[in-house]
Amino acid sequence: MKTFKIATFFLGLLFVSVNVSAQTEEGIVEVASGSKEHTTLVTALKAADLVTTLKGKGPFTVFAPTNNAFSKLPAGTVDNLLMAENKSQLAGILTYHVVPGNLDANAVLAAIKKGGGITVLTTVAGGQLTASILEGNVTLTDEKGGIATVTATDLKGTNGVIHVIDTVLMPK
Repeated sequence: MKTFKIATFFLGLLFVSVNVSAQTEEGIVEVASGSKEHTTLVTALKAADLVTTLKGKGPFTVFAPTNNAFSKLPAGTVDNLLMAENKSQLAGILTYHVVPGNLDANAVLAAIKKGGGITVLTTVAGGQLTASILEGNVTLTDEKGGIATVTATDLKGTNGVIHVIDTVLMPK
């Protein structure tokens, strides 16, 4: 009987430890930080003081430009945006990549279908992104007419989801 109680106790501890580890999943900032393709984005989030915000409850849908996407910007743009005096401009650009809610790939596709081929997403920055399908890929068109293609979807965190894009989106 004593052996049974000890075994039950250890099984109970195992159950609790599994539940605790399930609750310590990574948020979207940690997911991005773990990607070698998003080091520029993470550096920019830190420079704009947005890490704490994006570690918040959310949920958030982040369209995350890769390092290569940032390298497409004109020479010196990223360095200029990372300067302390340009913090608010950088924050505006970064929050233009964030949509409130947890829009996984299926939700985005459903919204595009429901909208007759397009859907307009309102960003945390207050701007709009137009999502559509182009040559079989989900694309986002920014307010300046720039187009980003979604290259990976549904990188899930505890407080939202990340979709990887190949171009930095720009607000008006």
